[in-house]
Amino acid sequence: MKLAVFTKNRSNPAYEAARLGADRVAARLGATTTHYVPEHFDDPVEQSALMDEALATKPDGIVFTPTHPTKVNAALERIAAAGVPLAGFVNPIPVGPCVTCVGADDAQLGDAIARRLYGHLGGKGRALLVSGPLESVTSIARVRAFSAAAKAFPGLAIAGIVIGDYREDTARRRVGEWLAANGPVDGLCAANDVMAIGALGALDDTRQSSTVVGVNAIPEAIDAIRAGRMLATADFNAMWMCALATECLVRHLRGEKVPAQIDLPVELVDATNAERWNRPYAERRIPTLEETLA
Repeated sequence: MKLAVFTKNRSNPAYEAARLGADRVAARLGATTTHYVPEHFDDPVEQSALMDEALATKPDGIVFTPTHPTKVNAALERIAAAGVPLAGFVNPIPVGPCVTCVGADDAQLGDAIARRLYGHLGGKGRALLVSGPLESVTSIARVRAFSAAAKAFPGLAIAGIVIGDYREDTARRRVGEWLAANGPVDGLCAANDVMAIGALGALDDTRQSSTVVGVNAIPEAIDAIRAGRMLATADFNAMWMCALATECLVRHLRGEKVPAQIDLPVELVDATNAERWNRPYAERRIPTLEETLA
């Protein structure tokens, strides 16, 4: 059984983990994986071309997360026309049939990590938000939740929003520029851990300090939490999502019934429980479909 697995980029550790999750589950279930990753960050044109390349190899199924909410639709329609089953993860699949889609509630996740930060600050001070790409479905929901959660803390003000594009270098540069121009903030809420790590670099560059939270529970964030450099992260578990999408696709190809939608629970990671995540992705446990649904 041949599976084509699509992730968005090679720079975000969460997608490295997603690829590993697909490989680990495929090996367990007797399937093989071929990975298709744009060389340019989140490039929908390149991803669309890779989709056509994958179709030419006649895979039995495709595991997929779109680089853009609309700009790969034509290629998705070609996959649907070819009759190749597709399972999605992280982002919704915008067009065509989908065997299953595995994700998490980004609004709930954003609300939980923001309230963790704002509560830690005593409900007062200034907070800077760091957003992913403006059209990113996950970032839109998370940043909206960051802002909405602040309304429950009258003494806390959102000082600004910086677009970090889900990239460490971009976040470091733009957060640094914002801090240099606007002065220090008490808290910094990033829509993913890669940008949180970039923000820590910006704080070092500007010789400022702030309480930082992120999303993803990547190993670098766990190290920062254990070192006292980050307060917390939320485990948006791309490895588990891709692994479940892969398992559901294989089961579908075997004729089994699988859920159309799976939303993983929100878990916050801080100094009290970070040891559970203090291991490389290859050693992190991946629950099976039955365990997940239970």
